[in-house]
Amino acid sequence: MLICVWPSVRWVIPELTACLASGKYPWPMFSPEGPSVRELAMQALSSVEGGYDLLAPKFDHTPFRTPDSVLGATADALRPLGPFGQGLDVCCGTGAGMRMLKPLCEGRVTGVDFSAGMLAQARSAHQDAEWVRADVRALPFAEAFDLMVSFGAFGHLLPAERPALFAGVYRALRPGGLFAFPIGAPQPITSGWYWALLGFDLGMWVRNALWRPPFVMYYRTCPLSAVRSDLTASGFTVTTVPLTALGRREDGSPKARLVLARTASSP
Repeated sequence: MLICVWPSVRWVIPELTACLASGKYPWPMFSPEGPSVRELAMQALSSVEGGYDLLAPKFDHTPFRTPDSVLGATADALRPLGPFGQGLDVCCGTGAGMRMLKPLCEGRVTGVDFSAGMLAQARSAHQDAEWVRADVRALPFAEAFDLMVSFGAFGHLLPAERPALFAGVYRALRPGGLFAFPIGAPQPITSGWYWALLGFDLGMWVRNALWRPPFVMYYRTCPLSAVRSDLTASGFTVTTVPLTALGRREDGSPKARLVLARTASSP
């Protein structure tokens, strides 16, 4: 439970493995500026919001911040579809997504998150962006954006909560607007990571059954098929493109895809 600070390990496993193997982020501290074991334990025993508030000052010094490779692959896939007007990063954290969002948008860019600590770090790093503190299950926007992105946030939502998020995203987008996010291919059952992630989810279920406040973070609750179904039910037209820059599996299929969910155009 001590490494639950970034929910997209499914498609960042190569980067994480390389970091650990190289010694760049030696255990138990990821880097000299990173969180200690005690700080990670405090985060793991907090609520989601409280945990990220605690971790925020050191979050960017862990291997769990969205890797530049993921941001770059996403930007490369979105660039031919733009330029876009206004942009929003959903569950923006410390603002890493702004690295790819700002160059794609001609208008203002905004980040939304419910952690005051993470937003404070984002404001410091990107003073030319706007920042909003809000629960993404009740986004306070209406037809305000042309492009919305999100990186590794869905594990913090129970499956029953995704429809509220996607309905809010749909309302926040202008007609013909685009919601884009990368999603990893499932790990094969023969992979050690399959069992590691399964064990993590089981451990988190036990933790939340025995400890309050709960920390919602599950790796296996948002497969592409379920996410696509929820998006379609919210009114989106959904397609995907492979993010081949992030590698391929042994069967040749991409390790990650970019989900492209569009709202209906004006009549």
